[in-house]
Amino acid sequence: MKGSTHALITSGLCACLALVLVTAIPAQGPAPKASSPVLVTSCGQSPGPLKLTVFLKKLQIPFDYKSEATSQDLAGRKYKSVIIVTGASLKGMGAAGVSIKEELTRTAALIAEARRQGVMLIGAHVEGMERRAQGAAPGDNSDELSIDAVCPKSQLLIVRKDGDADSRFTTISKAGKIPIVLFEKNLELGDVLKGVFAQ
Repeated sequence: MKGSTHALITSGLCACLALVLVTAIPAQGPAPKASSPVLVTSCGQSPGPLKLTVFLKKLQIPFDYKSEATSQDLAGRKYKSVIIVTGASLKGMGAAGVSIKEELTRTAALIAEARRQGVMLIGAHVEGMERRAQGAAPGDNSDELSIDAVCPKSQLLIVRKDGDADSRFTTISKAGKIPIVLFEKNLELGDVLKGVFAQ
């Protein structure tokens, strides 16, 4: 009896582990491996990047977080990867004293410099559908503008699955042949980053 109970428990744990791994499997080709140090920034001043930094710190992956990182921050070729978290916050932009137009201009210059240096660019959307235009004020499409500015130009996408309910990111992934890693719960983000930055 004890043996069968142990077998059932082991089987259940394996099933749970498999479920977690499935959610982290790239939906568009194998995920490229990224290297550190990492520069983490935002396109839209949402709090999303802070979620990433919590896990990067736990995983002891060297990183710097600069909410308004510019192309000048890539001087000296210190960084091997840049993660730009998409999704705009009117409150965040207001506190920073910037407009969505200024955010897009800054981000475009940062992406151009990352490409020039051969720095890996990762686009991320980690706050789900609540950080999408569907939940924004009438006429505000700043969330979608930030996605358009970053994701089609990225080499890898990391997206919380509920934010892709309308296939917004998988469409970008397929159109640009950009690998995408979908995860379901915030706690799985650590496993995703561990896989992406595994050496």
